[in-house]
Amino acid sequence: QVQLVESGGGLVQAGGSLRLSCAASGRSFSTYVMGWFRQAPRKEREFVATISWSALTTDYDDSVKGRFTISRDNAKNTVYLQMNSLRPEDTAVYYCAARATTVISRDPRDYIYWGQGTQVTVSS
Repeated sequence: QVQLVESGGGLVQAGGSLRLSCAASGRSFSTYVMGWFRQAPRKEREFVATISWSALTTDYDDSVKGRFTISRDNAKNTVYLQMNSLRPEDTAVYYCAARATTVISRDPRDYIYWGQGTQVTVSS
């Protein structure tokens, strides 16, 4: 069982930066693929980024590539999402999720553990 708690969301102006954190409980964190997803009002949850257990493999949605960076610290049971050059269209609730396999995935249905989400609002 893994519990995930996100933090770091807030209100920022366009062009600004935020760093989201996701703290995980459980002994197997270092073996899980981790992902970040987001959901804007009246839209479906969408993929943002994912990272393998070793951090050697990452994947990003095209809309955030070059602006967002996913990373993890297995010693701290924490995954991060550094978000730079934020845009109003990045406004959403951001969720971290865990997948108990070694294969990264963009599909939210492949993730079995989810955090409660943290709100990110980017003003223009």
